Amino acid sequence: MSGNEEDELERIKKEKLQQLQKQAAQQEIAKQQQQELEAQKYMLMRQILSQEGRQRLENIKLVRPQFAQLIEAQLIQLFQTGRLRGQIPLTDAQFKKLLEQITKSQKKKDIKIKHF
Repeated sequence: MSGNEEDELERIKKEKLQQLQKQAAQQEIAKQQQQELEAQKYMLMRQILSQEGRQRLENIKLVRPQFAQLIEAQLIQLFQTGRLRGQIPLTDAQFKKLLEQITKSQKKKDIKIKHF
């Protein structure tokens, strides 16, 4: 290999290393933002739900993680819009009733296609 080829190869290696470092830094930032979001969500759930309600939500997360995320989003929205006034933290019975309402509204949104 000539000197020019070695220099070119070294330059390409440096560029690739810089790209990988930049990607790693971006992934780390995204990871930190996700952790901060989860911490904020956790603190809101502590305000919104009683200990029993939070335990119920954790159980739901184990079985149906996407449904649990939907519930959390709806609880946060209700809390932030002030529609849970005077009920905070929700007791387990109140939370169960809210879960029933969410479940019913989800079933209404399911689209069933019948084949002829």
